[in-house]
Amino acid sequence: MGQDQTKQQIEKGLHLYQSNHTEKALQVWMRVLEKSADPAGRFRVLGCLITAHAEMGRYKDMLKFAVVQIDTARELEDPDYLTESYLNLARSNEKLCEFQKTISYCKTCLNMQGTTVSLQLNGQVSLSMGNAFLGLSIFQKALECFEKALRYAHNNDDKMLECRVCCSLGNFYAQLKDYEKALFFPCKAAELVNDYGKGWSLKYRAMSQYHMAVAYRKLGRLADAMDCCEESMKIALQHGDRPLQALCLLCFADIHRSRKDVQTAFPRYDSSMSIMTEIGNRLGQIQVLLGVAKCWMIRKELDKALESIEKAQELAEGLGSKLGLLKLHCLCERIYRTKGQQRELRDYVVKFHECVEEMELYCGMCGESIGEKNNQLQALPCSHFFHLK
Repeated sequence: MGQDQTKQQIEKGLHLYQSNHTEKALQVWMRVLEKSADPAGRFRVLGCLITAHAEMGRYKDMLKFAVVQIDTARELEDPDYLTESYLNLARSNEKLCEFQKTISYCKTCLNMQGTTVSLQLNGQVSLSMGNAFLGLSIFQKALECFEKALRYAHNNDDKMLECRVCCSLGNFYAQLKDYEKALFFPCKAAELVNDYGKGWSLKYRAMSQYHMAVAYRKLGRLADAMDCCEESMKIALQHGDRPLQALCLLCFADIHRSRKDVQTAFPRYDSSMSIMTEIGNRLGQIQVLLGVAKCWMIRKELDKALESIEKAQELAEGLGSKLGLLKLHCLCERIYRTKGQQRELRDYVVKFHECVEEMELYCGMCGESIGEKNNQLQALPCSHFFHLK
């Protein structure tokens, strides 16, 4: 298969993919990969396969194609191709919650500067790196990366990148419990979709609606949270976006838990967990188990809550998710206080404060811990936080 035919077949696959005929598109692209003798065409078709598998939540396949793409880039001996393929490798590892590897591949990208094309990718590299630091609960570095990505987006007038960064910042502030900013950023992303997103994939709209739903729930605006989450889920189902379906199910379950409707929450946690496990989103699995533990606590079944916490703890330790561990220590503290088990209670109070110190989650002004309750935060230029009093 020559250059022209390769190009034609890639376009055919893209047309099928955009019309929601995903499996047919994958067949066309796989045929190109097998038969094309054109390395640049093979590189491009691998990029299509990587994106498609990412959106379906087939992260291990995504990683496999990213590795093949690096070999193809080396064959082409072009630094731009190599930078792009390392970014795809970083993203695949980010999706599989291999955050240290993600950071390492992102650094490789930044050190490999080829031409202007590579420089345009820097914003995406910074975003992926920020997401990885956030996964490891290294908040100052995560914020630095997100702000760098935002600068690239503004300088290059890249509205799609800006939209993605705003969603990540929404997630960032939701974790640190500044719920006003957790809502502001995805609302900004939704505005970008409305103003510029006519030709964009619907996933951008779905993503911003999901992050708005999370913030609304945390602010206690449960009807608004439900509306946004339903909108996001509708798009996720239309497009077979498994990762987003899992997140929406988790959000639905959390909304029902906030209404103290544990009966309705449990099956949604179960459905979310089964997709999270299938796609390999271990960070998501921790969130599901936290929600399940809180449901058992509402029912006053404390031993069952401890079982969920134990499973989540194993995952959080394996991932290096310090914030996950902090939340689990906090729940254990509440459980052992209720049970009147003083020795265990003391252990978890100590573990909780060790975690806060390790993450530097103390306000630079008042010395109180950050992320314990809803509070407006301000970041200094060095990315250290303080409470906005």
